[in-house]
Amino acid sequence: MIKDTQGRFLRNLRVSVTDRCNLRCAYCMPEEEYVWLPREEILHFEEIGRLVDVFITLGVDKVRLTGGEPLLRRDVPRLIRLLAAKPALRDLAITSNGVLLGDQAASLKEAGLHRATVSLDTLRRERFTLLTRRDTHAQVLEGLTAVARAGFSDTKIDTVVMRGVNDDELADLIEYGRTVPAEVRFIEYMDVGGATRWSMDKVVSRKEMLERLSQRYGRVEPVIEVTTAPADRYRLPDGTVFGIISSTTEPFCSECDRSRLTADGLWYLCLYAQKGIDLRGPLRTGASDDELRALITGKWEARRDRGAEDRLALRDREPLLQVERLKRDPHLEMHTRGG
Repeated sequence: MIKDTQGRFLRNLRVSVTDRCNLRCAYCMPEEEYVWLPREEILHFEEIGRLVDVFITLGVDKVRLTGGEPLLRRDVPRLIRLLAAKPALRDLAITSNGVLLGDQAASLKEAGLHRATVSLDTLRRERFTLLTRRDTHAQVLEGLTAVARAGFSDTKIDTVVMRGVNDDELADLIEYGRTVPAEVRFIEYMDVGGATRWSMDKVVSRKEMLERLSQRYGRVEPVIEVTTAPADRYRLPDGTVFGIISSTTEPFCSECDRSRLTADGLWYLCLYAQKGIDLRGPLRTGASDDELRALITGKWEARRDRGAEDRLALRDREPLLQVERLKRDPHLEMHTRGG
């Protein structure tokens, strides 16, 4: 296992398999049109598999497939079979917006996927359409039903909470999660990538969420556990568990073991990082596993990133990026690097 300058191990790799998405969520992809990565630059499944093998030798035991929307990539079950065959991987998951899950959940399970996380910001169809600019709310709900039907357990629902947009649905989402079943994780609105309209007054903090849920349910108890997972988990009086990812107001940089590999092979060491490390170039020009391992090791051992903490320390905090810069460098977009 390798450690960075802050003593953080490299354990958790998020692999974006495509930069394309079939939604246009206002806090992620506010523009309608985007310049997509050239197809010839996208990593082949075998290339992803080889890089994952190298990461495994350095301590990675958790891989999450992301996008964009990963199910837009053709034949994702083949990649899952390739990765699921690696015994050192303790956790193989996917994050999806759910639109295509209804048709694909069973094949993902059959291929060896361990678990799924589905993004769902609202239970209201009209609100969903306003947020995503697509009328596919019913497909997302069907996708969650299909996940349960396929036999998945430990399913998560990720909800980005925005003041004045969907912050009145906290309890509704928990109640819905009981029926799936799935554990709901509320995510504080973050100033990353395409969140060009972000402002601090739109952020609903973990503290405020807990206060609201306590008013509804009574005493909310923290779940005591040792983990590097991004969500702090809480238990309602009836035993229902939910999570809150408080990256904006109470960052967890000191324990972050995650890095991100884009669909075209750039490796990012922090969600807020402005530059990535090219792994596709060395891979395709004949670098050996030892050479790739040395490149990854050197970059991780020099890692100092504490991006969310640095953002929190700013006196006048504006959105991290503006549209003009995102157009110049699409790798700064969350749909390119994976969230």
